[in-house]
Amino acid sequence: LPPIEEYQDYVCRIWKNGWLTNHGPFVKQLEHDLKSYLNTPHFHFVANGTIALQIAIKALGLSGEIITTPFSYVATTSSIVWENCEPIMVDILPTTLNIDPKKIESAITERTSAILATHVYGNPCEVFEIQRIADKYNLKVIYDAAHAFGAKFHGKSLFNFGDIATASFHATKVFHTTEGGGLFSQNADVHHKIGMLRNFGHITADEIGCVGINAKNSEFHAAMGLCNLKYIRSLIAVRAKSSQHYDKCLKHLPLSKPLILESCEYNYTYYPIIFETEAKMLKVVDLLNQNHIYPRRYFYPSLSNLVYITQKFDTPICNDISCRVLCLPLSHALSCENIERICRLISNALT
Repeated sequence: LPPIEEYQDYVCRIWKNGWLTNHGPFVKQLEHDLKSYLNTPHFHFVANGTIALQIAIKALGLSGEIITTPFSYVATTSSIVWENCEPIMVDILPTTLNIDPKKIESAITERTSAILATHVYGNPCEVFEIQRIADKYNLKVIYDAAHAFGAKFHGKSLFNFGDIATASFHATKVFHTTEGGGLFSQNADVHHKIGMLRNFGHITADEIGCVGINAKNSEFHAAMGLCNLKYIRSLIAVRAKSSQHYDKCLKHLPLSKPLILESCEYNYTYYPIIFETEAKMLKVVDLLNQNHIYPRRYFYPSLSNLVYITQKFDTPICNDISCRVLCLPLSHALSCENIERICRLISNALT
């Protein structure tokens, strides 16, 4: 949370303005400031990251099959199903844990309309190879970039890749607006369509141009974002130091981490570790929980095992990794002493 007096100042201004929602001045300011900070051409602030994915599918007019990853949060898959499309899952790379481009092409059929990939833990997908495949088969590309705020690849924000990249600004993210999300698009026409879709389909107050939904966000959420944006560089720097301290404390243990791609400027949004076996991971979780420390099995289970995914997919790498991966506590407020305590408990559980 930002300093409370800074947020209170925005709240007082909201009271004075008498403008609570419907594209108020702070929403517009946040959209402007985020485009400037991220150097992106088009951005819409919406209610959350899940509805951002749903709008992305609508805005691109997708139907039929969408090739996607089984290693992501459930919203990535549920949004596809919610929009009456069919998720086709291909396995992930054992190194980065992102979708394996080499397995995409063989999954393409005449019903395929798009690729929806996740930048897992803010680590870039192989965006150039994915785009090459999309161009070859005339497919759209959506990136679930929920973890990607502040991350860059070859000097560009990860929000600048694909036809649309979606963001989550949920309170658990490195940049948050309490609840919130966004859509970054590269095409002005798509940007215009997103603007209508998030506001009931309105072109003007009196003209409806399409079937839309209410995905707008409020002045209060935008105010939280404006407060937090001024601290984002220092927050990421603190998380980087905390991650490096974790590295130092855990280096002697039989653990591995996802490979961060070269040319990536990482945002340290999570600290994932991969255990040798699920049994060892569960033993660690149990000991940490006994000491009131609550890591997250992120992502578990594999999305290919969801009850509403009736088609069977061959995703052995994801099935294996998802059972052994664990994200340790990480925040700007986490002290070195607490990191060392967490690591001692992990060591005790493994030895």
